[in-house]
Amino acid sequence: MKQTKSTSVFNIIVIVAALGYFVDIYDLLLFSVERIDSLKEILGASATTDELQSVGKQLLNWQMGGMLVGGIFWGILGDKKGRLSVLFGSILLYSIANILNGFVQSVPQYAILRFISGFGLAGELGAGITLVNETLTKEKRGIGTMIVATIGVFGAVVAGFMGNVIENWRYSFFIGGAMGLLLLIMRIGVFESGMFEETKKTNASRGNLLSLFSNRKKAFKYLSIIMVAIPVWYVMGVLITFAPELMERLGVTSFKPNPGKCVMFAYLGITIGDFASGMLSHILQSRKKALATFMGLTVVAIVLYFTIAKQSEVMFYAVVCFTGFATGYWAVFMSTASELFGTNIRSTVTTTSPNFVRGSLIFVTMLIDLATIFTDKVSAIIVVGCFIFLLAFLALRNLEETFGKELNYIEE
Repeated sequence: MKQTKSTSVFNIIVIVAALGYFVDIYDLLLFSVERIDSLKEILGASATTDELQSVGKQLLNWQMGGMLVGGIFWGILGDKKGRLSVLFGSILLYSIANILNGFVQSVPQYAILRFISGFGLAGELGAGITLVNETLTKEKRGIGTMIVATIGVFGAVVAGFMGNVIENWRYSFFIGGAMGLLLLIMRIGVFESGMFEETKKTNASRGNLLSLFSNRKKAFKYLSIIMVAIPVWYVMGVLITFAPELMERLGVTSFKPNPGKCVMFAYLGITIGDFASGMLSHILQSRKKALATFMGLTVVAIVLYFTIAKQSEVMFYAVVCFTGFATGYWAVFMSTASELFGTNIRSTVTTTSPNFVRGSLIFVTMLIDLATIFTDKVSAIIVVGCFIFLLAFLALRNLEETFGKELNYIEE
């Protein structure tokens, strides 16, 4: 049965996509929240700060590697078999993986389940956003995506809160997996995208990732939208995840950042930022202007992070919250990615692009490690950040405006 265009942004598809992203983000950020507690139990209480950071970075890279591979798999599946097949399969996989993650006893077990969980987590957001954009009118789809992102990222706030109130880190993973399984029940009653059903009747090639690189224009457009959002994960994957170690390197002795609180305050800011960036895009009737505004705010936030955040604990968490707000352009990024290409390749783009952004953290950390050969750790992080933002602004400059673009077409 096909889903017709909806004029209401509060339909079952938007609600399920929003709750799905809520669970997605909760599970995705669990490792950042429980990293230190879980590794201290597995490695032993005598583990040094450097050991915790090194093993934590390896496990995070396993998770992001899973998201890279999963992004390709689920994206192609969404264009070939349908958006709903991705929603079901991805949610089931990451729910089971996170429940099993609560039983790990060694780093190799941890790494395997972080990879499987990342693989599963890679599918839900792209499929959800694709469904929302294809089932809402062009006037409402930006608002629909904003609702999904705003409700979704609040899952990280809950993850941070739960990390502080639940004493045993294993229970946090059990809760995340259970929420995912409950979400599968809500998925009943969601219908497939009408645009996708119409595309199935044509002879158009669907889900061909290589077609994105068939000419320079399409390849440049695809790579540009990915580059625009990499600063978000530079901030979240480096500055927020490893805030305890970074503040120590900056000479802070008056307080020690709590990983759960860092995630909670950052994503509280992102929740507000996603709403604000989505509304700004709607008011200005421009995706690019909203993206440019919030990318500029992110630069300001990073400067504050390395300068005044270390003055006091209150100042630190205030800066973390503002940093989250500034990086809250994820909703507009996802809308833009979904609007850039035709129906026959849209799920592939919308699913792979955010996961390539998340997976880029592997290469970001490699660049930072490379830069530390020539300078100290903090300076290396700053230098790599400057390079990332330069590429991001150049990529944004060359992107087309997609606000109000008609999406019912096939990519040649």
